[in-house]
Amino acid sequence: MAGEPQPDCLFCKIVSGDIPATVVHETETTVAFRDINPQAPTHVLVIPKAHYPDAQTLAVAEPQIAADVLNEAGRVAAQDTIDGTGYRIVFNTGSGAGQTVFHAHAHVLGGRGLNWPPG
Repeated sequence: MAGEPQPDCLFCKIVSGDIPATVVHETETTVAFRDINPQAPTHVLVIPKAHYPDAQTLAVAEPQIAADVLNEAGRVAAQDTIDGTGYRIVFNTGSGAGQTVFHAHAHVLGGRGLNWPPG
């Protein structure tokens, strides 16, 4: 069921503490942790603690938690002092867009020039 932890989900296991992660911030509804394969000097994932397979599903089911994810992305950028130079927030939705973990998550990227268009 959407919102409930999934036993085979990597990010649900990070939320529960069963898999370690370098957590940089945690709130009642979100967890932010460093990506294990960073694509920029700052590359942090911000996830809702509740399991939703992608950003669209999260936004429809829990708009406040989706807003919490975006708010935390901004907090992470400020914490890593990239808020003044610019940063990118990326939600990959679906395997064709590069989503590999099907638990909604935002990538916060910065600390170097980020060319457009990406990919």
